[in-house]
Amino acid sequence: MSQSRRVERVAALIRNEIGQMLLNGIKNLKFNSAMITITDVEVSGDLQHCKIFVSIFGNENEREEVFSGLEASQVYLKGELGRRLQMRRSPEVIFKLDNGMQKGNNVLNLLDKLEEERKTKDPNFTELQD
Repeated sequence: MSQSRRVERVAALIRNEIGQMLLNGIKNLKFNSAMITITDVEVSGDLQHCKIFVSIFGNENEREEVFSGLEASQVYLKGELGRRLQMRRSPEVIFKLDNGMQKGNNVLNLLDKLEEERKTKDPNFTELQD
């Protein structure tokens, strides 16, 4: 039980530190930090591996460029996490792309299209009130 609390605490610390690093910029990376959102951090029970799920906003080329930059910075981030968190062994950092927000936006766009189609087909259609 205490081990899972420790893992959760370390995951929260890693999320905060990575967020600060992205906010303040990472050396040799040319991307706008406002385009990246850390959606989740998973740390293994032995604290040796860390998956960081990120959502990247922009077109496909921008997402690929930013994600490849993040992957290239994994060694730097591992060392920096070790220094900032003062851990004996810092975890291996692995970035995973989280497309959840993009999928949500696609669903909202589809719902908007359906509403527009209903309006054009049925002039008596009234919008649902919240």
